[in-house]
Parts: sequence; structure tokens; C-alpha cells
Amino acid sequence: MSQRKYFGTDGVRGRVGDFPITPDFAVKLGWAAGTVLSKSGNQRVLVGKDTRLSGYMLESALEAGLLSAGVSVEFLGPMPTPAVAYLTRNFRAAAGIVISASHNPYHDNGIKFFSDSGSKLPDAVESEIERLLDEDLVCVPSEQMGRASRIDDAPGRYIEFCKSAFPSELSLTGLTIVVDCAHGATYHIAPDVLRELGAQVIEIGTAPNGVNINDKCGATDLATLQAAVQEHKADLGFALDGDGDRLMMITADGRVVDGDDVIYILARAAQQDGLLQGGIVGTLMSNFALEKHFADRNIPFVRAKVGDRYVMEELVKRDWKIGGENSGHIINRQFHSTGDGIIAGLQVLTAMQREQCSLADLLKGFEKYPQVLINVRFKAGSDPLSDEAVKAAVKDVEDRLGDEGRVLLRKSGTEPLIRVMVEGRDEQITKTFAQQIAGEVEAAAN
Repeated sequence: MSQRKYFGTDGVRGRVGDFPITPDFAVKLGWAAGTVLSKSGNQRVLVGKDTRLSGYMLESALEAGLLSAGVSVEFLGPMPTPAVAYLTRNFRAAAGIVISASHNPYHDNGIKFFSDSGSKLPDAVESEIERLLDEDLVCVPSEQMGRASRIDDAPGRYIEFCKSAFPSELSLTGLTIVVDCAHGATYHIAPDVLRELGAQVIEIGTAPNGVNINDKCGATDLATLQAAVQEHKADLGFALDGDGDRLMMITADGRVVDGDDVIYILARAAQQDGLLQGGIVGTLMSNFALEKHFADRNIPFVRAKVGDRYVMEELVKRDWKIGGENSGHIINRQFHSTGDGIIAGLQVLTAMQREQCSLADLLKGFEKYPQVLINVRFKAGSDPLSDEAVKAAVKDVEDRLGDEGRVLLRKSGTEPLIRVMVEGRDEQITKTFAQQIAGEVEAAAN
């Protein structure tokens, strides 16, 4: 991925108006993608978006590029990223395109792709698209140009798909759930899914205006949801991000339930039901408590690089089902080909209803280790990770933690930062250890 010129781990993303998130680049990207993706003979592409105002501009630009390559476009309107993945597969399209910058603020946007199987595009396909981006755009003859249309019943189709992931013999009747849709793409999806399964639903973050997506709401800012759960004496709260592929939850007493908690619940339930195939994939940032608890339960656990793309790669390679990130990206391949916040939440609710217990009860006995993260800026050309004093500090802390914690140092993929992370049982000692290592990193960086 580091050799890519335009694509990151999740498509092309940036600030709107700054290259590459410009209308001229989007036209070229649509043409290049259409040219490559239609080589299979399938000339049908679905396009969905989140609720950012800039989505209209990028949607129109992509349309022009795709049509000029001879590809027909079917628009889904505002739809969650996992919905586009599902509908691409369901409609037998050559690919699905999502216009979204996920959890980023409104002034950012992005363009990402799904293959005909509803998974991220293979690296080889993205590389071929990148190669064409540096060539001149050449339109197909007029009689071969694509057509544009709209799929009006896309929300209803996806709602039914989500509901199918919840057991038909169970109901959410009697539960009061606050759902925060981050003024994003799930605003007209998630509340209806929960209502139709029987829950009493209180909506927040369901009034998008083009610029309020992820603004003090959703999976990246839980204060409003916590207050609403307390105010309405709800059983729990759901928080989704702007494009619906992240989930965070709130217990009735206001405790934050993050992606690591959700993975623990899903793995435990799958093991109890005899449905756990293989093990669990986390990331380098997954809490050490997961590793310890899974070891105690004889559940294999491996760590992928940070990013849901890498979690999926590990799951596919090992033919395992469940994985995710502490940020709330949760993948369960039993139900979907990509991470899906709504479906992950429904699996947690399934465990609650089967065990007739609260969300907090599902987490009894699982206490995450305190995790301290310090970012240290370094100068271009320096390499603090190879400094002997830094290595000595890391070894010292690792020796003192033993098997009751861990140390992780890694470079940021987007900024000149070294991320120093330490986990241990005691919060104050863990903080001291992190500061000790960060001090050596800072000295080496300067």
C-alpha cells in the first residue's frame, strides 16, 4: 500500500477542494475505475454516499467518468458503506462505489470501492486503476456510453438484510434503545431496523444537513448519547459513525462499550453456541485483556495491522469469522462481507436476549487493561525506533510488566509521529512506563 499514489487503506480520501478530492479528479477516477472494472463484461456499477454536502458534486463527477467508460451507473442515494457492499453483491454489479470519509468531519470526503463480492477491491485492481489515472481520458463512442438510473427501494432492501441477521425466534420488545446515527448515512436505516424488531427507539443524530455529520455525535463523540441514555432511562445506546461501519455502545449506567468489548461479547457467544470457527482477529491496538481472556477460553487470537482491511485479510487467510478494532469496526463473516455497525449491534442484542441479561451483564468478568497512548513528533530523516536508548527503555518496561502488559511503538501512517502505547494492570504505573519510553523517543527524535 505504501507505493500507492492515490489509494490509501480505504480508497481515496482528503479535504474537499484539495487534490485529489476535486471534481476533475473524480471524473478521471470514475473513467479509470469504469474502464478496469468493466473488463469482466459486467458494465453495472452502484454508487452510494453519506450525507456530506460535497457528495452531490462527487457523485455527479463520478457519474460522468463512469458513463464515458461505457459503464452504467445505478444510484443508491445516502446509504451506509456496508449497505453498498451488500447491494453490490445482491444486484450482481461489477462494483460498488461509496462516497464517504467515514468518521471524518464534513469538510473531508472520500471515494472507496467494493468488488462484485462485496469486499474491498484486490490490490492488483486498485493498482491498475492507478495506472490509468496517469493516462489521458478517452471516451467510448456515443452509442456505447453507459446509462444512469436510481434504485429507489435500496433502504428497504438493506433494512430487511439487517433484520435477517437477528434470530426470527427473538424480539427486541421491552427494550428501550437510544440510537445515534451521527447525522450520517444510517439516519433512515438504523432506527427502522430496531423498531421493526420490536424495540422502543429514541433517535438522535438523524437530522443531516450536509455539514453536521460526525459533529459532536456518533461513534467518535459519545457524550450526547451517554446523556440521552441516562435521561430516557434506556436499556442501552447505539452509536454509529457517519458511514455506518463503526459501532460503539453505552450501557444503561453510562459505561462506554468499545470495539474490544463487542468482540469479546461476540466471541464468547459464538463459542457458547458452537459457532466459533477458528479464532479471533484483532489489531496491534486491541486491548491486552482480550488476548488474556481468549487464552483462558482456548480461543486462538492473532493481531493484524491497524485497519479493517488488514483484519479482513487475516480472517480470509485463516477462514475465521470474527474480528475487528477497538475503534468499533467489527467484522462477522457469518453475516456480511465487510464491517457493519448495525449488524454488529444486532449480534450483541441477540446475546442479550438469549441470555436474558443486560449489556453490562454480558461484560462481567471482562475488564480491559488501562492503555496509555503518547504521540511523539519526530524530524524527517530521524529514526527513533532504532535508537539504542529507546530499545533499552522498551526492554526495561517489558521486563517489569512481564506477562501482565505489553509495549507497542509504531510510526503513524499519516503524520511524522511515533505512537507509544503501554498497557498494564495498574493505570498509574502504566502511565509512568509510557512517559519513560516517550521521553527516550523524544530525545532520540531531536
